[in-house]
Amino acid sequence: MTSAPRSAGPLAGVRVVEMGQLLAGPFCGQLLGDLGAEVVKIEEPGRGDPLRQWGRQLPQGVSLWWSVVGRNKRSVTLNLRDPEGQDLARQLITEADILVENFRPGTMERWGLGFEDLRSTNPGLIMVRVSGFGQDGPYAQRAGYGAIGEAMGGLRYVVGDPSMPPSRVGISIGDTLAALFATIGALAALQERQASGQGQIVDSAIYEAVLGVMESLVPEWQVTGYQRERTGAILPNVAPSNVYPTKDGQWLLIAANQDTVFARLAKAMDAPELADDPRYATHGARGGRQRELDDLIAAFTSGLNADALEARLEEHGVPSGRIFRPVDMFADPHFQARGSITEVEHPVLGTVSMQNVFPRLSRTRGSVRWPGPELGAHTAEVLAGIGVDNTALAGLRARGVA
Repeated sequence: MTSAPRSAGPLAGVRVVEMGQLLAGPFCGQLLGDLGAEVVKIEEPGRGDPLRQWGRQLPQGVSLWWSVVGRNKRSVTLNLRDPEGQDLARQLITEADILVENFRPGTMERWGLGFEDLRSTNPGLIMVRVSGFGQDGPYAQRAGYGAIGEAMGGLRYVVGDPSMPPSRVGISIGDTLAALFATIGALAALQERQASGQGQIVDSAIYEAVLGVMESLVPEWQVTGYQRERTGAILPNVAPSNVYPTKDGQWLLIAANQDTVFARLAKAMDAPELADDPRYATHGARGGRQRELDDLIAAFTSGLNADALEARLEEHGVPSGRIFRPVDMFADPHFQARGSITEVEHPVLGTVSMQNVFPRLSRTRGSVRWPGPELGAHTAEVLAGIGVDNTALAGLRARGVA
């Protein structure tokens, strides 16, 4: 395997082979690459990851989504259904620290690329397996997309307006949560390998990743029989904490549910007496009159433009934030000062902006080194590292292997 340009990222020198497609597995690969790992993505010849064609906007036929999820990766085309392609993949994996795959369980085994097959030549291999329902259990063989995991993990039921059917968050949160848990597992396995010298399987199921962030939903039901319901923009009995309108048609989220913070909000509203009013003086009282209190606050916020309202709330130490769209992010001085949005040069589109690498490390921070590459852009370079010269590569391409 070829060496990527050295980065200052904390995972510099870690070698990753990424298989699979769309989002759950590839987002794990993106996170590892962001932190400096060398990521070789294996894609189907002539087609590649379907994410290359996804997105509502495709300027000059280019997927901006792929530019983000494919960043910092090398693209190699191999037909994994062909024995020659499987053998080449096996050679790449022999030199890898981490293998990321998100095929349906059993697929890798049918290709001779199961964990037991691979660890015979690479005992330190960490195999990250992302799937809808995990590698075992009665649902393991079911098709399991992110949306299904969101539904069965409990998220969809509690998202949306209570008068409407269960809703979607607005992003592919099930896939990305599974990828985050997969990344955590990969890093934990890397740490453990330092002591044992052995690799292991990281099994990240989408429905379990969603379940894992559902706070106290499970014990609330088991202990008390309480079932959380959809509540829209509010957190029931926690007030005030809502989105409020402004005079100029914007929205501001205000979170002032603690007693001391509510007292500061009351002063900002020129109604300090509200803090001592028995109807609103305590957390429980405010929760019991949540809608009534929200109406009072909305009447106040509607009389001020967003800039003036935000300035007044900041002056009084009341936590608040606008509902940002990309246009607001680009203009915001805090985003600018921290470099939350970075720029990278794209070979077709020129300068492309995208979210930066998070979290931030003080000494070995990750970076975006290049956007998602063209399909197969690094096939010759990477395969040369395992002894495939240009003549042999031409033959592989003629046979549909690479």
